[in-house]
Parts: sequence; structure tokens; C-alpha cells
Amino acid sequence: MTGAIPTIALAGNPNAGKSSLFNALTGARQKIANYPGVTVERKAGHASFADGRPLSLIDLPGSYSLTPSSPDEAVTRDVVLGQQAGQKRPDAIVIVVDAANLDNHLCFALELIALGLPTVVALNMLDLAERDGLTLDAERLAGELGVPVVPTVAVRRRGLSELLAAIDHEILVHQLETHTHAAPPPGDVALHRRARAIARAATLSETPVRRWTQRVDAVLLHPVAGFLILLALMFVMFQAVYAAAEAPADLLESGVGLLQQWVVGAMPDTILRGLIVEGLLAGVGAVVVFLPQILILFLFILLLEASGYMTRAAFLMDGLMAKVGLSGRGFIPLLSSFACAVPGIMATRAIPDAKDRLTTILIAPLMTCSARLPVYALIIAAFIPDRAVGGSPVGLQGLVLFGLYVSGIVGALVVAFVLRRTVARGNSASFMMEMPRYQMPRLRDIAIGLWQRAWIFLRRAGTIIAMTTVILWLLLSFPKAPADSDMRQVDYSIAGRIASGLEVAVKPIGFNHDIALALIPAMAAREVAVSALATANAIDAGDDEEAMSQSLGERLQGRWSLATALAFLAWFVFAPQCISTIAITRRETNGWKWPMFMVGYLFLLAYAAAGITYWTAVAFGLG
Repeated sequence: MTGAIPTIALAGNPNAGKSSLFNALTGARQKIANYPGVTVERKAGHASFADGRPLSLIDLPGSYSLTPSSPDEAVTRDVVLGQQAGQKRPDAIVIVVDAANLDNHLCFALELIALGLPTVVALNMLDLAERDGLTLDAERLAGELGVPVVPTVAVRRRGLSELLAAIDHEILVHQLETHTHAAPPPGDVALHRRARAIARAATLSETPVRRWTQRVDAVLLHPVAGFLILLALMFVMFQAVYAAAEAPADLLESGVGLLQQWVVGAMPDTILRGLIVEGLLAGVGAVVVFLPQILILFLFILLLEASGYMTRAAFLMDGLMAKVGLSGRGFIPLLSSFACAVPGIMATRAIPDAKDRLTTILIAPLMTCSARLPVYALIIAAFIPDRAVGGSPVGLQGLVLFGLYVSGIVGALVVAFVLRRTVARGNSASFMMEMPRYQMPRLRDIAIGLWQRAWIFLRRAGTIIAMTTVILWLLLSFPKAPADSDMRQVDYSIAGRIASGLEVAVKPIGFNHDIALALIPAMAAREVAVSALATANAIDAGDDEEAMSQSLGERLQGRWSLATALAFLAWFVFAPQCISTIAITRRETNGWKWPMFMVGYLFLLAYAAAGITYWTAVAFGLG
């Protein structure tokens, strides 16, 4: 290996802090979440020893054993055994273990140590273990395991130089002499017994402070009380989306309006001015104003992840998901789909059962992704009164938003129940879940998470949404309606004529010309439905200053009935997501069969839901 850059693999159980250690050593930015399954694929990076010599690091997926039960565990096994195609066996292994969960994490560590590679154990998150009253002897642990043990606190970059020095020394020792380690005890029972014995030997003291986690879990994991608390947290989250976001959203909307007025006053009446005012500013601006709602939603999600609660939510959902034929392992991908279905579908690689994984992929688009939030926020703000329910502090708008999210979840469970008994028939598999400790979220991690979410949203607004809006504006602006024509420009244009044809198909479910116009470009990205409506209304307003001064919601109020608005919301609960979702489904299922099946059944569900909602609302006199 002289002259070659050594390759070091980071391995360990999920939730051991591998990604945090990888980030600290390499400086790479990677999602850090406090629940198992965050690292589905291995990640590579570079670091340096104290003397400047480079080394390559591989962050392997979290695993519980070298006997894989899922695709991510198979990746870890193949890499450490040198069976990964195009990847040489690592020169050394750093086993990352959670200091507060030694008896669980040492089972996998014993298997890895027995491979005979240069090995160092990173005793990670030692500060949290000590905070909870646990004192460990790293030297005693090293003696029991037969390999160096280095205490680390990855998130605070403690122990990194010592860890690199230990790796360097182990590689050098193994170059000079061959080391072998005792094979782990045969059988799971003996392995766990040995791991517990080593953990006890390395434990100097343990105070009763650690028992508070069990007391809290007794409430939060209770099958009744815990589920009610989960629903209450979700309810508070959606109430906050409206209560806290109103002022910044209004400020952004006013800013977009002022910018439009400035452009109108500064530029002559040309096609370019129309493109900027009616296309980019009206269309993209109508989406950007919903950034505060999206950030508030993700603030709650990040706080729940970082505090350790999200894994408890997965545990609570495991029983419910088992009733429809899914395992709790699918909760994490479905949870990820609330941000975007694309990473959610990719995260299903952690599900070992093929039929279970397929079902999770097919229902992932039913989770209400952040791209739907601008649509929901626009229609709810325009048509649902901003008032309390029954004199309580509960806002009606937040209650409706909560109902839309719950409708998507219930719809997903019903669809999963049907799929698991028809096209994806099979038995649901159980999975092992490790409860992380409770901890205070770190402000820096929350801030980075919010910044990344805001950047993703704004990048979509500046690329996909902007491009789609420009194309739509061109289709809405040409050909120009004759001066003596009694047709609106929106109806006379190419896009208007296409929408008129589609309107025939969607009119039975209460949709009008505006909605027909927005449906097709919304396939590029859900938020484009808002920009399409804004662009069409901007063109329709023309030079009418009174119409231009109205918000998009105010203009829709005068054109839509409440029944139509409710049907539009119901459509978006079930309608297929963006083209990216379809593309990633094709990649993950290796063909077009299941993506087309997914698109077909979602369109049928959306059409039926919108129709039922519309005609029910009409029957109650809301049409």
C-alpha cells in the first residue's frame, strides 16, 4: 500500500453518529437526522492525517449485522468484505458506537472486529452519555475488544486528531505484522450476551438520571396517549403555518406588488415588460410568497427529528402500518415524502421486502409534499374564513390544512391495504428500531436545515417554475386577440384553447377554465399551479390598475365558487406529483410498468375525490 491513499470505512449501527463524524472529518455537508435510515447510500470524502498525508473516507449505511436484511445493509457488507463492484476493500474500519447504547452497538462491532482489518472504535456522543449520568472506561473497553477505542464528540469535533492518529497507527501495525481477532460468539443470543458483558465491564458508574427517558417514553409511546400526542403535535404544527406566517407572507406579497409597479413605471409597454410583469413576477412571485409557510413547517419537522421524537413517531405508526400490510420501516421514507417524494422514494431502499418496498413507493406521492403547500395556502386563504372554530383558539384555516394532510395519510393507508392484497401481495416484515436519547436541538443544525430547504425552494422557483412560467406566458400571450374580439386574451391564446379542450373532461367535477389551464403545467412541479393561475390572471387584468392591485386570492374569489375551490383542494390531495417523482419511480422499479400504474391510479383517485367533494358541496348549497 506504499504511496497509495488509504481508504477508511465508517461503519456502525444506525443513529450512532456516523454521518456527523464523516462531516466533521471531511467538512462535507450531509443531512443529519436523529432517526435510523438517513444514510441509504455510501458517501465518500477526503481527510488528512496530522502530517498532511491524505486518506479517503467512506460513510457506509447504518447496519445491525453482516447478515443483511435490507439493501442498505447489503451495501455495508459488500464494502467491508471487498465484494462491492468497482470498490476495493477498505484498508481500515472505524466502528462508530453510541456511548449510551453500548450493549446494542457492540453486537455489530464484534462482527466487524472479527474480520481482521485494522480497526478503531470511535466511542461517540460521550458527552451526552456523561450528561445522562453514564461514566465509561475507554481503556477497559479497548482491552475487552482488543482494538483501540477513542472517545469522540463528532458534533463538537472532539477526539478527531486522536482518532486519526489511532487509525494511522493501526494501519502501520498491520503492515508490519498480521493481526487476527477472535470470532464473535456463534448465534444471536451468545453475541448479545457477550456485548452486554463487555458493556457492563466498561461501565464505571450509572446514575438514576438516565431513567427519565424511560418515564417519558412510557407516555409518548403509549398506544393511546402517545398517538393522541402525535396528532396534537401535527395539529399545532399546521396551526402555526398560518398563525406565524401571515405577516412575513404579506410582506413578501407587498414586495412583489411594488416590484411589478416599479417595472411598469420604468419600462415601456413592450413584450419584454409583459414577460417580466405578467410572467416572471406574477407567476414566480406568487409562489415565492409562500416561503414562510414552508419554512415554519420544516422548522417543526427539524425540531422533532433533532429532539429524538421522530423515531418514537415511527414506533407509534408501526402498529397502524402493520394493519394495512406495511412495516414501520416504511415510516421514514413516507415521512421524507412530506418534504419531497423523490428522496422519500429513494429511501425505500432500506426496506428489505420487495413487495413492501414497492407498496411504499406507490403510496409515497400521497404524502403531502411541500410543493403542495403553496396551492393549499392560496386556496385556503382565499376561500376559508380566517376565524376561530366555536370560540376556541383553534383557527379554521389551520384546521382545514390539517384535514388535507390527514386525508393524504388516510388515503395512503387505504391504498396500501388494497395493494398489499392485490398487485403487491405479501406478508409485512417486522424491523428492529433503536430509540435515540432525547436531546436539545442544536441551533446551527436547525439553521442549516432551514437554509437548505429555503435554497431548494428558491432554486426551484428560479429554474423549473420560472421556465414553465415563461413558456406558459408565451402560450397565453399569442396569438393576440383582435381588438374587436369579444374573447378574452386568455381564452383566445394557444394555452387557452388547450385548456378549453381539457375543460370538457374536468367540468363534471366542478373545474373551470382557470383550473384546466393550471393542471397541465402543474405536472412539472406542484407549485406551478399557483404560478399558472397568477400568470393567467395577470394577463387577464392587463392594464387595469384596480385588477392589478388585487391579490391572486381576491381575484379567484370573484371567479370560483366555494364548491369548485374545495374540489380543487381535493384534487391536489391525490393527484400525481411532478415529473421528477415519476422519473425516480421508474429508476427505482427498473421500468415503466409501475410508474404508469402509479400515475393512473392517482389520477382516478384525484378525479373521484374532486367530483365527490364538488357535488357534496353543491348539495349543501356551496356551489
